[in-house]
Amino acid sequence: MTVALVLHRADGAPLSTAFRRAPFGKNDPFARHREIAWEGPDSMIAGRASFIGELEVASYPHIETIVVVEGGLTLTGAGAAPLVLGPQAGAVIGCGTSLHIQAGSRVRFVFCAAACERPTKRGLFPLHADANFKPTATLPAEVLLGASPECRSDNVFIDDGAQYSAGTWDSTPYHRIVRPHRMNEFMHLLAGSVRFAAPAGSVFSAGTGDALFVPQGAPIGWESSDRVAKFYVVQSRQS
Repeated sequence: MTVALVLHRADGAPLSTAFRRAPFGKNDPFARHREIAWEGPDSMIAGRASFIGELEVASYPHIETIVVVEGGLTLTGAGAAPLVLGPQAGAVIGCGTSLHIQAGSRVRFVFCAAACERPTKRGLFPLHADANFKPTATLPAEVLLGASPECRSDNVFIDDGAQYSAGTWDSTPYHRIVRPHRMNEFMHLLAGSVRFAAPAGSVFSAGTGDALFVPQGAPIGWESSDRVAKFYVVQSRQS
């Protein structure tokens, strides 16, 4: 099983991830621009895109989290002020949202999207690096290889129908054993660095500005030596 797929390296280093050009279902606004790295049986995708131009979307056909890595993207919901996303800024687009999309010059972004048959939350939801963090439950002692960390999160979007949540998270340093990942997770690191371990003993690192996706069930460990903050998307797959 794939442990993790790197979607973007902030330093421009080459990626070993394989991408394929494809739309996400019918009426995908970014159909001609997507490069999909992962698509699961639970109707979730993750990847990257490059776009320039304008799009008018009467009803966004799925849920999508976008994090800009280069350039700028303007999203304008019906009756709302424009939301301008620059590098390392992100937002969640709720399924069914009426939206105008504009990029005056080439913009590159990473994404994590999910199908949603019955939308429960429409609109645009900015992700905040300076989030209104709240403490979250600590990890169980049996999975830790050291002191228990202090973890916080700011969950700005939940669609119960798609089991899709997105927001910002941070943590003090910690070391965790290799174990099956509990959910599908997209992450874009805002601060710090992480060493991810696989069962065979291989390790790869991700740092500030990098983006990756870990499928549910993938065996992976975590080790950080400084504060880590990230934008995240999680989805618990139906068993």
